[in-house]
Amino acid sequence: MAVMMGCQGRDKTPTITEKRCPKCGHLIEMFSTDTEVKCENCGFVVYNDALSCVQWCAYAKQCVGEEAYEQLMAVAKKQKERREAEESK
Repeated sequence: MAVMMGCQGRDKTPTITEKRCPKCGHLIEMFSTDTEVKCENCGFVVYNDALSCVQWCAYAKQCVGEEAYEQLMAVAKKQKERREAEESK
């Protein structure tokens, strides 16, 4: 994902985090630029919870590009739906 050069909030170097797959417990590596990663062990899709300014910035689509923008917004929508489902239990 290419970020506009003028953006003050852009990642200069992507970071990597490790998460446990909620389905099987396998350790998953996720870069800060990943929107989702499939678990190598069981295939479960894990989403990046650290979505950036893409959700609120008026220039996000121009900054990250149409495809990355759509992917990030789809992840945000899935996360919102998941939170709402959990809260309604």
